[in-house]
Amino acid sequence: MKIRKSFMLFLIGMAILPAGCQASAGTPSGQRIMRVGYFPNITHSQALIGMARGDFQTALGEEVEIKATQFNAGPSAIEAIFAGQIDLTYIGPNPAINGFIKSEGEALRIVCGATSGGAAFIVRPAALIRSAADLAGKKIASPQLGNTQDVALRRYILANGLQTLEQGGTVEVVPTDNPLILDMFRLGQIDGAWVPEPWASRLVVEGGGEVFLDERDLWPETGGEFVTAHIIVSTKFLAEHPDLVKAWIRAHIDVTQWELEHPAEARELLNIEIEKLTGKKLAAEVLTMAWGRMTVTWDPISESLFTSAQSAYEAGFLKEEPVLDGIYDLKLLNEILVEKALPAVR
Repeated sequence: MKIRKSFMLFLIGMAILPAGCQASAGTPSGQRIMRVGYFPNITHSQALIGMARGDFQTALGEEVEIKATQFNAGPSAIEAIFAGQIDLTYIGPNPAINGFIKSEGEALRIVCGATSGGAAFIVRPAALIRSAADLAGKKIASPQLGNTQDVALRRYILANGLQTLEQGGTVEVVPTDNPLILDMFRLGQIDGAWVPEPWASRLVVEGGGEVFLDERDLWPETGGEFVTAHIIVSTKFLAEHPDLVKAWIRAHIDVTQWELEHPAEARELLNIEIEKLTGKKLAAEVLTMAWGRMTVTWDPISESLFTSAQSAYEAGFLKEEPVLDGIYDLKLLNEILVEKALPAVR
């Protein structure tokens, strides 16, 4: 009740902010604004490529101004959704789950998928990790406490009869920023890491690591597919501007189809955009390896999201069993898929 009251007070507060601070506030010329977020990351390829090629601007029309913000972590993007600072963002599953639960289902909706796969468990050869049992007494890194890969790692540990240090076991999980994970890996300060792309491939190419587990192997029930990134929209913006959301999703599907049909060109353009945003290109070998471990999509792969939510609960990141009724609003996505004679998604 306290959470719900606080959130409702927040919405009331947002309603009385100056017009320039509200979602999709008009400019003096009457031009509408759509504020979007994404990460300078390979798993958010449609956002980077679509912005670079102008697909989203063309779909929205000249009367709409796109204001883009780059994030480095999912929680920051969720905070921006809560604060009314962005309308739509590409993001991983666990931050979306957390945002939905914390706002009691009020803040956001998942409207489209973006990426499947693209995560792996990489180990140092010297650590002699050949089976799950060998993780006992080892030090394993993840990108962030409670993030998607962190939850996947802890789920794997529990599923194999082991426990983390905080649970009284012997496996030490060390949440660490991805760049530091690479440094620690090279120095032998960790035995392995469960990370998203392109960091998994960088640990192999630049750190001399070995692939202990490609996470796709843990999802036989979905044919090896699991959600790594999808598109969420604030419920307020979705209710007020379904036309803009629909236009964005349509462009997203177009970009996805182009990437699937032109993978070499897509990788090259993506790397150019990553260099613009981060100051450094990915090595060609890293980019090719990472691209091969993921699949761009518009399917949100909902089954994997519910599994991830249950795993987060079992790992102690959610205090109550997750109730995610209403987290998806796929009406616009399925309307577009019907228009394009493509199969609808659940």
